[in-house]
Amino acid sequence: MEQVQFILNGDRYKLSRAEVEARLASVEPESIREHAVLVNHTWFPVKQAFEVAVGVARSEFISHTARRHLAALGFEVRGEITSRHAARAAAPKRETGPTPVGSSVVDAGKEWHTEANVQAAVVTALAAAGWTVRSVANTATKERGVDIIAEYAGVMVGVEVKGFPSRTYADPSRAGEAKPTAPSTQAGHWFAQAILAAMRLRSREPDWRSVIALPDLPRYRNLHAETVDSLRAARIEVWWVHADGTVDLP
Repeated sequence: MEQVQFILNGDRYKLSRAEVEARLASVEPESIREHAVLVNHTWFPVKQAFEVAVGVARSEFISHTARRHLAALGFEVRGEITSRHAARAAAPKRETGPTPVGSSVVDAGKEWHTEANVQAAVVTALAAAGWTVRSVANTATKERGVDIIAEYAGVMVGVEVKGFPSRTYADPSRAGEAKPTAPSTQAGHWFAQAILAAMRLRSREPDWRSVIALPDLPRYRNLHAETVDSLRAARIEVWWVHADGTVDLP
């Protein structure tokens, strides 16, 4: 049985796909504003679904948390759904339905290349490709450990995720305030940190695939071009996440 384990507000939880389906079987979906998950052929707001499945009030978590764990269980998660009619519809076709999170993980008004959005895109892509996602770190709280651990046919992969720096602070108390370090310079630091984390994972788990997931932006492409031979020699892969949320899984 597919299952995820996570810590929420200091408490440890376990949740399986079957439990989510059973607990939502007789629940009426609420109106969907932005983010939705498909459970039992019905679209639910991700926060409602996660609240019912886990038994934790929705005021205790954010949409990204709900989306991340539900996607890890293999549920299809989408963003920016506004039609209530869609909640009772069967899974809509991608070309006519609401924008998938795998294709648009951006919250309204936020940059697509944040670390949280890049991580959500990778988790969604792995689940869609048949991988079992074993753990997903909470990037918002800088949780220690490998950002994503997944398994497929006995092969384990550990993914270190990085976003691209913003010019201003995300903290509402500092909204609009410019950061002292230029995004391009900060990106170089983050790229180096990702390589170090991937090399440490290679040493700890030599049989795993060690991966760095990055938003597909020119600065990261240039840094990768400068280090590609060394990364290849160290057996460290780079997966690119695009602005539409798609991921270049090999």
